[in-house]
Amino acid sequence: MNKIPKAFLIADIACFVMLLVFLFSLPSKLFKSSTSFVIEANNGNLLSAAIASDGQWRFPVADSVAVKFKTCIIAFEDKRFYNHFGIDFLAMSRAMRQNFKAKSVVSGGSTLTMQVIRLSRQQDRTIWQKLLEVILALRLELKYSKEEIINLYAANAPFGSNVVGLEAASWRYYGRDAKTLSWGEMATLAVLPNSPSLVHPGKNSARLIKKRNDLLDKLARLKYIDQATANLSKLEPVPGKPLPLPQNAPHLLNRFKAERANLEISSTKIRSTLNEDIQLKINSILKRYNNRYRANDINNISA
Repeated sequence: MNKIPKAFLIADIACFVMLLVFLFSLPSKLFKSSTSFVIEANNGNLLSAAIASDGQWRFPVADSVAVKFKTCIIAFEDKRFYNHFGIDFLAMSRAMRQNFKAKSVVSGGSTLTMQVIRLSRQQDRTIWQKLLEVILALRLELKYSKEEIINLYAANAPFGSNVVGLEAASWRYYGRDAKTLSWGEMATLAVLPNSPSLVHPGKNSARLIKKRNDLLDKLARLKYIDQATANLSKLEPVPGKPLPLPQNAPHLLNRFKAERANLEISSTKIRSTLNEDIQLKINSILKRYNNRYRANDINNISA
């Protein structure tokens, strides 16, 4: 008779321990990697940026994500993102059938929430880690909103080479802010985290174009865009060699890097009071006069 209460006690303790693990399993800060120093003009446009201390172009998490990217990444990776609580059992079941049939891992069935967990943990992909991803994804959905989760994904997904996050990828591959990209450009970026090695100058362009075009057709089928827009978007070129980021306020950037530790801010991005138009005009004038006076061994100029 005494064994039954003891068994119940052990079960209760086990359940309590599992509950504690579930409640406190997420760190207060999911991603601890260094981020790029970013200077914005007073209108929010990028003026200057510096690579992160670990050699990655990784911008701080943005307040919001471009609508086109959200549409593309959800259609491509997790079409029931707004309807599940971290786990898509239909997708996982389909992935298991496909993997069993192929006798290899051809589909993961991971939701965007699970991918955020995997990106934050950087662990080998094993069955045990997959189980932990499931548990932590449930916990993540309780702590963060859907918009916060997709923001975390957009800021930390790999986009090839040393480019991490949508904002850095947009500038490195297209030289523009993500919110200004076309459907073709955004569809190209949306397929990269799944296969980040596809972006390589002179290589893989055919595979990248096919994945982008397949996504554009899917967007048309789902009525996010019309087929004419999809067809026109397919004509756009895919990225080649990464582009340099703007360096229109280098001295302010260096000052921010040197003095940030003494400032009461946690982010490595600031919005300055600089007027973008005035700053660009001054830079243009300085460059013109610098080229003129360099012939006389006058190599430094300021304003």
